[in-house]
Amino acid sequence: MRKITFEKLVLPNGLTVIFHQDRSSPLVAVNIWYHVGSKDEERGRTGFAHLFEHLMFMGSKNAPYPSFDSIMESWGGHNNGTTSNDRTNYYEIGPTNLLETCLWLEADRLATLAEVITEEELERQRKVVQNERRQSYENRPYGQSELVIPDAMYPEDHPYHWPTIGSHADLEAAGVADVRAFFERFYLPSNASLVIAGDVDIAAGRALVEKYFGWIPSRPSPVRPAPAPAVLVSGKEITLTDRVQLPRLRLCWHSPALFAGGDAELDLAAQVLGGGKSSRLYKSLVFERRIAQDAFAYQSSQMLGSLFHVGVTAKPGVTLDQVQRAVDEELARFAAEGPTTAEVDRARNSHLADFYKSVDHLQTRADILNHYEHLLGDPDGVDRDLTRYEAADRESVRAQLAATAGLPRLTLRTVPENGAGAPEEGASAGPDAPPVVA
Repeated sequence: MRKITFEKLVLPNGLTVIFHQDRSSPLVAVNIWYHVGSKDEERGRTGFAHLFEHLMFMGSKNAPYPSFDSIMESWGGHNNGTTSNDRTNYYEIGPTNLLETCLWLEADRLATLAEVITEEELERQRKVVQNERRQSYENRPYGQSELVIPDAMYPEDHPYHWPTIGSHADLEAAGVADVRAFFERFYLPSNASLVIAGDVDIAAGRALVEKYFGWIPSRPSPVRPAPAPAVLVSGKEITLTDRVQLPRLRLCWHSPALFAGGDAELDLAAQVLGGGKSSRLYKSLVFERRIAQDAFAYQSSQMLGSLFHVGVTAKPGVTLDQVQRAVDEELARFAAEGPTTAEVDRARNSHLADFYKSVDHLQTRADILNHYEHLLGDPDGVDRDLTRYEAADRESVRAQLAATAGLPRLTLRTVPENGAGAPEEGASAGPDAPPVVA
């Protein structure tokens, strides 16, 4: 599938609407992206994008809590939402006759949520989000590293300096007036794109969209200043202590932004280096040298700049110095000799297979159309996306990995609280807990 068929229109109030017809089953998916993520927050007011994902399920003027979930579930539907640095997504999927209800619910909370946010609802969701931060980051093994990495890799004035989850201090400081102002700035038709996919008559679907969304007033889209590209002038080393049994090494480099030149090559390099038990790092460090419990690598692609990650968990009795030397040897070999053609082909085929399997799902197709619309301004991005991977070869993958791994990097060590794998006496150590990102 090199193209997901669609029809696109823009309402007078600025809402982008994308239809994808698939009448193979009596299902319909509604997928709306608001072009706001944690990168659009301000210092001292972090975590708002994710907090709003929760508040959007607390009910609206004409569908008070818990109407949204109860209506969806009573009709056999399913709904949820996700937040990233770059966007916030809400979606529903269910039988075809649920379409009008989904559109009414989404339009009502877009039009009226700011009117009905209360201090009680804000406090309830604030506690939910704070508990999610504890469960997903602070109390999860090695989870603290996900809080430290953005703080270390991006300067304070960069939109990626803080994690999507935000900080406890900022969440505590948020008041109803603050969250209403955030909603009114970013939750508007011209800052959203709506995909309706599945068993839908496009003419009828258009009429429903105009009925439920068309009356919502137009407002100017938010202005976003473009930040300067983030760079590390010199390498950084941080050591964390955590309630873990084995020490772990994390290496991070700045890398090309999503869809920029080199982004696809680093996806393939990551697969060759750390994509499962047949990867180079896994075979070398886990099977052959027997100094590691696991090994992984990935390209974390984002709109304003990406990060390339390598991680290895040491075996008992093995120091992170040993692990780091072995990783550096493998990276140097890759940078000098490159991957084999067979390795690149295998990595490419794995990526393409995952993509083609994902588009079997109606909701995923809806999400992909919104993904391309958000990034490229055009839902027709499948061919452009896949061509990046098909054009990559062993030399382009080698050259991009060599260029990226040659940059200054973050070396992050997580060591057990009992001292196993801790730095030698006199060595520089980082904080024992992640800093509060303001």
